[in-house]
Amino acid sequence: MNTSDPVGGSATSLTMPEPLRPGDRVVVLAPAGPVPRDRLDRGLAWLRASGFDVVEAAALRGRSGHGLPFLAGDDDRRRHDLVTALRDPDVRAVVAARGGDGTPRLLDAMPWDELAAAPPTIVAGLSDLTCLHQALARRLGWATLWSPMPGTAVLGGTAPDEWSRAGLLAALTGRGDPLVLAGQTLVDGPAVTAPLVGGTLALLSAMVGTPGHQRADGAIAVLEDVGERPYRIERFLTHLLRAGFFDGCRGIAVGDLVDCEPADQTMAVVADFARRVALPVVVGLSFGHGPRQASLWLGRPATLDPATATLSQAPRP
Repeated sequence: MNTSDPVGGSATSLTMPEPLRPGDRVVVLAPAGPVPRDRLDRGLAWLRASGFDVVEAAALRGRSGHGLPFLAGDDDRRRHDLVTALRDPDVRAVVAARGGDGTPRLLDAMPWDELAAAPPTIVAGLSDLTCLHQALARRLGWATLWSPMPGTAVLGGTAPDEWSRAGLLAALTGRGDPLVLAGQTLVDGPAVTAPLVGGTLALLSAMVGTPGHQRADGAIAVLEDVGERPYRIERFLTHLLRAGFFDGCRGIAVGDLVDCEPADQTMAVVADFARRVALPVVVGLSFGHGPRQASLWLGRPATLDPATATLSQAPRP
């Protein structure tokens, strides 16, 4: 087991994987929770209809790993799916079917030294995948894709969100107009262009002190969460602040805070935090767990503009 904390992988020096082309192989796997079968089937069908060679990982439809109903198979099986896909030169993208819980359990036994010798693969997903995004950036220096997932309602539901689907395809293929997300400015300041670092607050907080933890030094921090009470949001933000996550941060973009009730208290927590960090802050952006989910390249430049209350990023550098 390799648990050393490498020096490389800063937010300003990450390597972008090659974009997908028609017919490229995409492996869909479940590194965290079990996937609803009907949503998964619809999400896989959509990816195939989009022109990709979609392969199901061996443990994709697993259940009750280690006797725990919220894990999609045992750790070794889920890790094996991930490592096998990243090792395979024919696999151009690895897409998580859903989040949930359990991805951090896979990280310490990953063959990081071996993977460091391989060219980067697109790795896509959100929520519990925050820890994998962080580890791939820190350990391998890879840019990764924060994106909606095919086993969720946004992509695989009976009424999927077509804007989210189109955005994911644009990010995967590098084709399309720049993404522009509009929100509300909480703290004004100059426009900032910098790489994106972040994800789900609870997972970012949990990564502190582990080998794969990546700070937002020189970056725009992108933050979101789901189902957390205001006092827990405050705890995560304070933990990250005290742990140095925001040291050198250039600005903060806050996405969806879904079911973080009461909502007015949650926004009061965010406003209080914004005053403490004294950085440009834009809130209410459509990324995270909401009904419309943007695809953002973590580790690649984006522009946060408080004057227009926007976060924008081109599909490719």
